[in-house]
Amino acid sequence: MIKDFKRRSIQFLLPLFTLAAFVGCNKDISLSLDSSRDETIGLVPIDTVSAKVSTYQLDDIPTSATGTMLVGKNSNAVTGSMKSTAYMRLGIGTISSASIPDDAVLDSITLVLTPNKYSYGDTTQVQKISVHRVTEEITQTQIDLTKPVDERPVFVTSAAIFSKQKFAYENTPLAELTFKPRIQSADSLFFRFNSTISNELFTMIKNNDNRIQNSTSFQEYFKGLALVPDNSTALIGFKDTVFLQVHYSFLNNEGTKSVGKQYFSIDNKSYQYNQIESDRSATKFAPMTLANPQLASEKTDGNVFLEGSTGVVAKIEFPTLLELVNNPSIAINKAELVIEVPNGSATIFDQPQSLVLMVASNNGNPISLLTAPYSTTTQQAPLVRGNDFGSNGSYSFNLIEYLTKIKTTAYNNTSLYLSLPTSGLFSTGNRLILAKDNENDPKIKLNILYTKFQ
Repeated sequence: MIKDFKRRSIQFLLPLFTLAAFVGCNKDISLSLDSSRDETIGLVPIDTVSAKVSTYQLDDIPTSATGTMLVGKNSNAVTGSMKSTAYMRLGIGTISSASIPDDAVLDSITLVLTPNKYSYGDTTQVQKISVHRVTEEITQTQIDLTKPVDERPVFVTSAAIFSKQKFAYENTPLAELTFKPRIQSADSLFFRFNSTISNELFTMIKNNDNRIQNSTSFQEYFKGLALVPDNSTALIGFKDTVFLQVHYSFLNNEGTKSVGKQYFSIDNKSYQYNQIESDRSATKFAPMTLANPQLASEKTDGNVFLEGSTGVVAKIEFPTLLELVNNPSIAINKAELVIEVPNGSATIFDQPQSLVLMVASNNGNPISLLTAPYSTTTQQAPLVRGNDFGSNGSYSFNLIEYLTKIKTTAYNNTSLYLSLPTSGLFSTGNRLILAKDNENDPKIKLNILYTKFQ
C-alpha cells in the first residue's frame, strides 16, 4: 500500500518504480512519480500501455545536390547489401576550340575524381569502378507543393532526383579503374577514357562542332556519366567537383613540344545524384519493400536498423500512451526516450554521432522533425558511447512536448521515426542496428516522471 507523503517530508523527486516489460511489447516504458507536491499521490496501473518497434522503408529520398558522389557497395549479414551508383551531367567547362593550335594532337582524356574522405565498409580490399555513358536524359522529379502536408515528406521542398530513380547507360564502359582506397590521403583517381570516345570528343573540340557550343547542346549529345561499382566492399565518397580533362600537345613558336589542357565539368550540381539499390533477399528483411514498408521486430529476430541513402528508419509507436497523457489526475513532469545500441567495440563500423526523430502521420508520411522542447530547433540526440566493460551506447530524446501534442488533432495517431540526420540520410550509407535484450526485443525505454493526484 502507498502512504501519503507531504512536502515537509519529501524534498526531492523519488522514482517509485520502473516497469520494464509489457505483454506483446517491443519496448519498455518506465514510469516514476513526482512526490514533490503537497498532494496525495499514488500509482496508476499501466500494464495496458504497449509500444511497437518496426523497421520502416521510407520513399522519396532525395540524393541530388548533396555535395557527395557515393560509389560502391557494402554488405551486412543481418540487413543485406546496398549499392550506390553516382550519376552526373557535364557542361562544357573551359572547352574552347579557339585556344587549341591547329597542329595540336590528343594525348588523353581523363576523368578526375577526388575522394572526400568518407567511406563505409572494408577499404582494405581492392575496389573497382567503371565509368559509363548515360543514354537517357537525367531529369528531376517535380514536387506537388499543393498537396497537404501529411502527403509529402517534410524533407522534400523542391524538385529533386530521388535515390530510386535510374537512368539507362551503355553496357560497355568508357573507362575503368581498380584501386585500393587511401581515404585519408584523399589522392585523386584518374580514369583514362578509351580512344574511340576520346578521339571523337577531341575532333569535335578542334572543329568547333555545334554540339559543343554550349552546355545545353552538349548534353543533348552527351547526356552524362554513371560511376558504377564492381567487386566493391566499401562505399566511397567523392567530391562533386569533377573534371573530364582533355590533354593535348603541340609545337610552340620555338619548335619545342608544349602541352595544354581543357576540361568539361559539372555545370549544375542539382543533376548529380546517387542511385541506390538494396538487396535483402537473403535476410529476414526480404519482405520489406516500398509497397510493404513496415516490418515488425518480432519478424526479424528482434533486429531493427536504420540506414542512410536507402531511407530505412526505425518506427516507434506507443498505441495506448494517449490514455495515460489524457488522464486528468496525472501531471507528466518528464519524458525521456532512451535508445540503446551495441557497444562500439562490438562493431567495425562507427556509430552515428547523432540521431533525430521524425513525426509520421497515420499514413506513414514524415510530416515534421522533432524539435527541442518548445523551440524550433531540430532535436539531435548525441551518441553516448558504451564503456570498456561492455555496457551499451545510447541516444536520448526529450519527449515532453511530443506527449503534450499527441492530445491534439494534428498529432492524432502519429508515430516516431528514428533516423540519421537528413545530411546523413541523403548522402551516406551509415547503418545502425539497435541493441536487443535477452528476449530479443530492441532496447528502447520511455522513462516518464509524473505526479498523480488522488
